[in-house]
Amino acid sequence: MQSTVLILGARGRFGLAAAHAFAEAGWRVLGQIRPGAVAPIPVASRTALPGGEAPVIEWLGLDLHDTQALARAAQGATVVVHALNPAYTNKAWQRQVAPLMDAAIAVTRVLDATLMVPGNLYNFGAAMPALLREDTPQVARTVKGQVRVAMEAQLQRSGVRGVVIRAGDFFGSGQGTWFDTVIVKDIRKGVFTYPGPRDVSTAWAYLPDLARTFVAVARQRATLQPYEVFHFAGHRITVQRWLDVLTPVAQAQGWLKPGAPLHWGGLPWGIIRVGALFRPTWAALLEMRYLWHVPHALANDKLTALIGPEPHTPLAQAAQTALADLGLMATVPNRNPVAGQDRAAVVQ
Repeated sequence: MQSTVLILGARGRFGLAAAHAFAEAGWRVLGQIRPGAVAPIPVASRTALPGGEAPVIEWLGLDLHDTQALARAAQGATVVVHALNPAYTNKAWQRQVAPLMDAAIAVTRVLDATLMVPGNLYNFGAAMPALLREDTPQVARTVKGQVRVAMEAQLQRSGVRGVVIRAGDFFGSGQGTWFDTVIVKDIRKGVFTYPGPRDVSTAWAYLPDLARTFVAVARQRATLQPYEVFHFAGHRITVQRWLDVLTPVAQAQGWLKPGAPLHWGGLPWGIIRVGALFRPTWAALLEMRYLWHVPHALANDKLTALIGPEPHTPLAQAAQTALADLGLMATVPNRNPVAGQDRAAVVQ
């Protein structure tokens, strides 16, 4: 019997990646979007189903807070994925994160499903050790870190079956991450911009891999405790490692002269510090700057004990596909294109 997943916020980066991953794995996928929102068109690098067909996603144009209507439309769903995020400002997080989680918990409870949530590293704070495990003490001092700690506690005490999968910085599957807004923003001009020091390694999650991990964990949900936390290792990357994989791409695409290196520049934190006095988003970025200066990685022993090897696309391949998804690549090797757009039924 085909399993059904409801993805809340399926129009966003992670939500859409999860929708594709579940559909490609044979699940019936219901993607919740705001009433009146336009269902997204998949980028060409998405993996097609056998026979070359695009994954089928049934789009639900329903208010997240209309629990009964959403539950009726999603009847039969055994898994709910919480892919909702407010704007990046501290004020938005303080006001919206808890209500969004309340809404996700409410529909999950009515469906008697398992609620899956992508976690991040904000919980651990600037004093975090180099290797993060599920039981690493959470000593968050930032607004966002404290909000994330409270959000996970909210899920744990809700009584619904919950799973949190923590990961590092996202890249791939579209726009809105550090990768596209900063690091490769000017790569076609031969410029590579990075927010942190050259020798600090940090955790990164290629979104299609993380999405496939959600599918793998969802398959094992019957074996889990009522509340579980897993760590997704992803990639551990330094500036030099990024340069190693991006420079050949830039040369092959003609963005650099043969043999020329990418020009590496840092983020203007001094300007951001001044601008933070007037721009809430910059203030939020500044508060989280420590993540670029504290080496960190995630231990995935618990995850791999459950699902086997973690889905892992080699960094060079992941970076090329991420650039292609952004429309930056003139030619893209080893792609499996999806023709057309998702067959979509928007339920009002």
